[in-house]
Amino acid sequence: MKKPLTLPDEEPRKIQRADVPPAEGFTLVVDGHFKTQYNDEASAKTAAAELLTKYKMLQIEIYDAAKRERTRFS
Repeated sequence: MKKPLTLPDEEPRKIQRADVPPAEGFTLVVDGHFKTQYNDEASAKTAAAELLTKYKMLQIEIYDAAKRERTRFS
């Protein structure tokens, strides 16, 4: 008889919906969709710059959850 597949003990994943703004930190908004979340603005800007160098056609904004505002990154 086969044993069921068991996964190693991991922390539960934090599920983030793409249509709901996050409550804390800074998040990249790529073409209107919430993507990766960062703790500080500098790391979000670095990631946005890397994306724009690879894919120049993207519209990237940085969402500040504390102020609840988006800033266009170009």
